Amino acid sequence: MPTITTIDDLKRIYARRVPRMFYDYCESGSWTEQTFRDNSSDFDDIRLRQRVAVDMTGRSTTSQMIGQDVAMPVALAPVGLTGMQHADGEMKAARAAEKFGVPFTLSTMSINSIEDVAGFTDAPFWFQLYTMKDEDFVSRLIQRAKDANCSALVITLDLQILGQRHKDIKNGLSAPPKMTPKTIANLATKWGWGIEMLSAKRREFGNIVGHVHGVSDMSQLGAWTAEQFDPSLDWNKVAKLKEAWGGKVILKGILDAEDAKMALKVGADAIIVSNHGGRQLDGALSSIRALPAILDAVGDQVEVHLDGGIRSGQDVLKAVAMGAKGTYIGRAFIYGLGAMGQQGVTEALNVIHKELDTTMALCGETQVSDLGRHNLLVPEGFEGRWQ
Repeated sequence: MPTITTIDDLKRIYARRVPRMFYDYCESGSWTEQTFRDNSSDFDDIRLRQRVAVDMTGRSTTSQMIGQDVAMPVALAPVGLTGMQHADGEMKAARAAEKFGVPFTLSTMSINSIEDVAGFTDAPFWFQLYTMKDEDFVSRLIQRAKDANCSALVITLDLQILGQRHKDIKNGLSAPPKMTPKTIANLATKWGWGIEMLSAKRREFGNIVGHVHGVSDMSQLGAWTAEQFDPSLDWNKVAKLKEAWGGKVILKGILDAEDAKMALKVGADAIIVSNHGGRQLDGALSSIRALPAILDAVGDQVEVHLDGGIRSGQDVLKAVAMGAKGTYIGRAFIYGLGAMGQQGVTEALNVIHKELDTTMALCGETQVSDLGRHNLLVPEGFEGRWQ
């Protein structure tokens, strides 16, 4: 096995191993991809304060997210089509997260179903919900998540209308992939991926196919999905979904202080500062730049998490020191999964954990809970000076 020391090591293997359409699905944003790029690069503007002659023994990265003990303040973000990046991808990623001691979030648009993941793991996982026009389907989906003992519902708020991702359109992305000459030529070079996919439990959207009236196979799914995302989603509907769930609710896709206040009003247990990985509103602020204003608005009244651009343990430390109570990795674990399956997800978590632990020590801290702005050098006007 190659020596893995960074997330980029996994990304290089991933790029060689996975078909181009699924690589592009992961490694792209909407329109010009400005926000997609800024999510990562804006972390570079924040510097760390080195402290010395501090007793660094007895360090711990353990923390809590929504009252749940975690090995480090990191959760696996919901990523659609994960089971096309590697055979049984959601199941293997969930098991890796479980063994490491961090939460796994299953996407509505997963390949493996809620029931598949529940049958493959012992620890409760989180379920991410897209609100659909088909209220009966949504109601049954919520009940299935309850029956699977999911410990939190993550409601995504920023996908009422699908942002345009040029690469996905040009690649004819679907599950299973459309067999264009270009796709066939690329798939022919990905033998390892293809052989594993032949034995996969599923190659279709397991939460949807067979659970929606009139959708029994992939040929009918495209038309149904295209018209199902609910553009009428508002805070009243969010409140009703929270009531229907009856458990811990995390609201994902908050990028504005006013929306954070509304999330607080409907009683969210946590909010995720997120721009959907730069895949929705291109030109929006990066998550790390949006974080301070949201913390100023609601930070002591609701748990604030951050999603977007996390590629290292140093990024995790910077987000937590800025005030986030938890962070999410999406692309970072997908690189590992596509590269090496379950072991690759574990490698990604190991890399981030080691970087977090070492950086924390060199900043003179021994506990995640002690991290704060005093560990950072944040440039003046970091959030941007807007008229």
